[in-house]
Amino acid sequence: MNKLCNNHLLASLFASEVNRHPLQMDTIRSNILSVKELECRIDNCRLESHALDEVWPKIYIGNMVTAHNKEELSRHGITHILNAAHGAWGSKGNQTFYGSEFSYYGIAAEDSVDFDLSVYFHPASKFIHQALRAPKGKILVHCILGRSRSPALVLAYLMIYQNLSLADALEMLLQRRAISPNRGFLKQLQDLNLELHCKKTLCRLL
Repeated sequence: MNKLCNNHLLASLFASEVNRHPLQMDTIRSNILSVKELECRIDNCRLESHALDEVWPKIYIGNMVTAHNKEELSRHGITHILNAAHGAWGSKGNQTFYGSEFSYYGIAAEDSVDFDLSVYFHPASKFIHQALRAPKGKILVHCILGRSRSPALVLAYLMIYQNLSLADALEMLLQRRAISPNRGFLKQLQDLNLELHCKKTLCRLL
């Protein structure tokens, strides 16, 4: 309840500041890349697809085949698994499968432009953050191919916990892995980007 009240308060305060500083808000929006511009950056990536890539210190993105290979995971020192395709056909992932050797978190996301992945941005980011804070913690974030759902969640983490803009987070990932979040996910990440920018701006204005 307190969190809900705080969100309503922030929204009210932000709406007030938008009216007081419309030009500054327009500047914020103009500095955020459109979905089409994000897609162009993705299309320009020339990296080959790999089963597993370390895209940020101790954060790996991979495919489902790699996620099922516990020996390979142990070889890389993986301690946590975030499965963005939990329950999908062919996915074995659950805590029973991984046992006590790995900590598991599953999200039953669909790789569809109509699927609302944004409701998982904060809980998934929190799980990633906790994994990195664990002793010798390393995390694999995966889906089926490691190209759409899982990269979208890693992008959200980088924005929420590492304070990167969506453009900077995407550019960083594209230097390390061939990814292609679908258009719906990009729009949701764009909305998150605007939300985080607005909160920072609100803190400066108040």
